Amino acid sequence: RYPCAVQDAALAYQWVAEHAQDYGADPHRLAVGGDSAGANLALGLAISACWSRQEPWAQLVWRTEVVPKVLLPACGYLAVSNPERHREHAPIAKWMDARIHNVSDAYLPEHTPARQEHDYANPLFMLEALPPPERPFPATFAIGGGTDPVCGDTVRLGPAVERHGAPCMAPVYEGGFHTFHMLMTTELARRAWGEQLAFLQTH
Repeated sequence: RYPCAVQDAALAYQWVAEHAQDYGADPHRLAVGGDSAGANLALGLAISACWSRQEPWAQLVWRTEVVPKVLLPACGYLAVSNPERHREHAPIAKWMDARIHNVSDAYLPEHTPARQEHDYANPLFMLEALPPPERPFPATFAIGGGTDPVCGDTVRLGPAVERHGAPCMAPVYEGGFHTFHMLMTTELARRAWGEQLAFLQTH
């Protein structure tokens, strides 16, 4: 349950920032990504790196002074509160709508309405409302699936990132279901990965 996953992600980020050079890596060329709920965590890390916040886990990230070079949230469930918003993006089967609500209920039982103490369960809402960043926000490539019931979050992410002056591509791959890109045997997945790699090479 929230905020355990956020805390774990912040500790992992701190470790990577402190030890990257031990493994021959450049911490200032760090790419942070995740799929589905992992995309939620990745976005939260990017926010913590770019804005000084009061949450203890956010302070861990901020004090590293390491900002991701690129953010890669794929098929992200980028806000846990108000899950009914997904019905506005596209019709959703009842069983899928119930599953989305179950995920929100399990992670954050008191998820609606969205509250400030739950900001890191809802990093998309946070990013849409924050003032200009104190450090440059990373370039972002966000994969979305056209038949993914939570694709609306990826669609909203693009303008939110660009509002803070960062380049963002948020392509929606028609016919792609939730985390479709993990099936590397499909042409659609290979196209998504290829375009993501091309983005990395230019940023």
